Amino acid sequence: MKLFLSLAFISIGSLLAAEPSTENPGKEGNGAFEVGPEYRIDPDLTDKGNAKGRKFEFTMKLADSKVFDGKDTTLEPDKKKVNTERKITVYVPAAYKDGTKAPLLVIHDGPGQLKLISHALDNLTISKDPKRKLPAFVCIAVQNGGNDGKNSQRGLEYDTMSDRLARFIHDEVLPAVLANAEIRAAYPKFALTENPWGRAVMGCSSGGAAALTMGWFRPDWFRRIIAYSGTFVDQQDDDAPEEAKLPLGAWEYHSGMKLIETGERKPLRIFTHVSENDNRSNDPEETYHNWVMAGMRTNVALDKKGYDHRYVFSKKSGHCDKRVFEHTLADTLVWLWRGWEG
Repeated sequence: MKLFLSLAFISIGSLLAAEPSTENPGKEGNGAFEVGPEYRIDPDLTDKGNAKGRKFEFTMKLADSKVFDGKDTTLEPDKKKVNTERKITVYVPAAYKDGTKAPLLVIHDGPGQLKLISHALDNLTISKDPKRKLPAFVCIAVQNGGNDGKNSQRGLEYDTMSDRLARFIHDEVLPAVLANAEIRAAYPKFALTENPWGRAVMGCSSGGAAALTMGWFRPDWFRRIIAYSGTFVDQQDDDAPEEAKLPLGAWEYHSGMKLIETGERKPLRIFTHVSENDNRSNDPEETYHNWVMAGMRTNVALDKKGYDHRYVFSKKSGHCDKRVFEHTLADTLVWLWRGWEG
């Protein structure tokens, strides 16, 4: 990777005085990087024959949710089907020790990149290189509620500028994981950390924007963010209540109201990415729907504000490009978790 921009490290010790872990990641790996046009899969994202963790699956009915029950007034179920249930996939790495409070990574659009991440955990939790070692975090891949775009359940969950998704994950998904009988049978003392620095979120496209939104609105719950091909465009439902204050949806992060630049700097560690040929890369400004423009502006805004930030621009690649994940995800995870001491 070629470094072409450096970012400043943020001192946030004062914000963490009452927390059980002090965040001190340093500057290594911060900045903007360019990858491609040639890509290869990182060996750390492949099966090297190391000890495997355990995978668990269960479902949650939308009708049982107090946050996303599938009946929101913004939905058009006749045009965009709403699922009746969602699958939750949990991967507990072999390095996890029962009884410890594990850090966690929530993955939107589950299972998402769980296969690659599970390989990274199998390989890098036992790395002898301290600079390339991952903590034994638990992966929680959450399936979306169905379909895409405005007036869809997925769009409602991922493109809405509020703390709603964060509340759903925090108040409903995490307790369901902790209470799961199969997980409890395998790990009787299974526990997840409550330290927000031990809680990461990742996604691609609207799932990437949703990852930032979870941290943006609830940094007291989630502080490590991965957004590939982030949908930092105007894709919020036109009739959503949030339109009154944030009429351009996620476009407001970097343009319009410029939330990142004008707002208070939050205690977040953020990875963002955009592809050279990402969605609607030739759209003009007034569409508020150019992914490349949005991704680049988000990077600049985070840099100006002094966020702890890493940005990747991938050449000759497309939206949520599989090759980009295979090439970069191990490095992204290592950077994301730098500073975590549990």
